[in-house]
Amino acid sequence: MTGNIYRGQAGLPFSSALRIYEPLSAFPEEQRAALRAAGARSASRAAVENAELQASLGRITRPGGDPFPTGRTDLVRVIPAPPEPEQPRTQKPAVGPDEAGTPDAGGPGDAVAGADSPEPALLYCPSQLVLRAGLAANALMEGIHGPLAQLLIPEEQRDKHQERIDLVKAREGTSRVHTRASTWGIPFSWFSLFKESDRQDVVESGGRIITVRVWAPIGEALERVRYAVANLALAAPDLDMLDDMTQLTEWLELFHPGSVVELDYGAVADKVYPDDSPMDVRLGIECLAEGDMTGAAAAYRRLASRWIPIRQLARAS
Repeated sequence: MTGNIYRGQAGLPFSSALRIYEPLSAFPEEQRAALRAAGARSASRAAVENAELQASLGRITRPGGDPFPTGRTDLVRVIPAPPEPEQPRTQKPAVGPDEAGTPDAGGPGDAVAGADSPEPALLYCPSQLVLRAGLAANALMEGIHGPLAQLLIPEEQRDKHQERIDLVKAREGTSRVHTRASTWGIPFSWFSLFKESDRQDVVESGGRIITVRVWAPIGEALERVRYAVANLALAAPDLDMLDDMTQLTEWLELFHPGSVVELDYGAVADKVYPDDSPMDVRLGIECLAEGDMTGAAAAYRRLASRWIPIRQLARAS
């Protein structure tokens, strides 16, 4: 396998991710050195994505029938922390005639002091593949494909992986999972966290869009999803998306207030970008809150026309 595997994921399901990046101080002290070192080893974001994909394909062909990650080389994604909002400058008192010979605090001395600006703060998102693989296996066992999953993942391997999960939890002292993944489309509830004005990056290669990543400060994301939950609870309490958004809110509340939320479209971005889904979700909720069923239905039709064909690919032969 080569480094181009990340750029051409032919035949693989479209996979998207919602990630939380936290400051180093949010992690247990004994974990920080490993996070810092793993982040320093990451040559580029594409290299991290490529390494994770290669590792997942390698587990499929691993001898011995154990498809679970071991956690020996857990990957870490790193992004710079958003800049702090500028504080208004205070007006300095005027210098009197008798103080003319005294250097002013706002003079050249400030320029020298600011010359050595500190390194930009970083935010970290560990892959946590051991925990996530365990959760995924449990969901598969409890779903409609449970009997098939029991054949594909022997009980012996599930028990062995549970030991790894217990070790990770004991070492890190937390069971917070920083990443949520979705295949064959993005849950509509995820779009409630973002707005069109949020910072985004379009990654292209060879005339194709490899992915689109959108970032929002966790405080703003929480404010948006809470607004959506409050309005849906009044206007459409039976809507499935209300339960999804409620769970999303509870998940976000687990993390440091200085965190950043990232929506990574993955390869599906090439099919849907430019994407107005965040705006359609917001407009749909606003229409429901105002009793405008026609507007809400129009917003849903736009979402459905964009995403239902993607989801149908999961059942395509």
